[in-house]
Amino acid sequence: MTEIALDASLASARERLTRALDAAGRPHDDARLLAVSKTKPALMIRQAWQLGQREFGENYLQEALDKQTELADLDGIVWHFIGPLQSNKTRAVAKHFDWVHSVDRLKVAKRLSEQRPEALGPLNVCLQVNISREESKVGVMPEALGELAAAVAKLPRLRLRGLMAIPAPAETLDAQRKPLAALREAQETLKQVLPETLLDTLSMGMSDDLEAAILEGATLVRLGTAIFGARDPR
Repeated sequence: MTEIALDASLASARERLTRALDAAGRPHDDARLLAVSKTKPALMIRQAWQLGQREFGENYLQEALDKQTELADLDGIVWHFIGPLQSNKTRAVAKHFDWVHSVDRLKVAKRLSEQRPEALGPLNVCLQVNISREESKVGVMPEALGELAAAVAKLPRLRLRGLMAIPAPAETLDAQRKPLAALREAQETLKQVLPETLLDTLSMGMSDDLEAAILEGATLVRLGTAIFGARDPR
């Protein structure tokens, strides 16, 4: 994708988010775009940063670390790790990222807390919920969420910010909204039982279901294809 095309696609994504917020009766600053830059070159991230985008999501650790090195001169860039997180990756993720969206086990959360450098401040964490109960998807099951959230909230170098989910694909707006509503309701329940925890983030909604996610309260929508074009083969 050329710089001119990226300018147009990013502007289109921002306009789409604004329209969705208007339709939901929400303020324009109530949700923000996370540009999913996995498989995309560092140059495209630099171009998006020059266009005002600051938050970027990566799935593949080594690829992300290489990009971070190349883009170390960019002020204010915020890195989100959104891919599956194995125990052998936690040290690098704890050291090099600002957010992690894919925590679904206490073992992983404990390792992130233990390995987070104190000088960096707490690592922002979202718990990934298998909201559609798909065997092919990772994520904590909804009935186990409360126990996990209570334990993660106590870890000293993590800041539990909210929930993330990747629901099963659905064709209609109403069908898309159903699992997203369930995620919102789960977070509302957590707020009642963990009143001292921030819980201000719902990471949900992608290129195909942004509008449904905004209607159900998403605060962070993860757009890759809509910004950067089709995913490059690995």
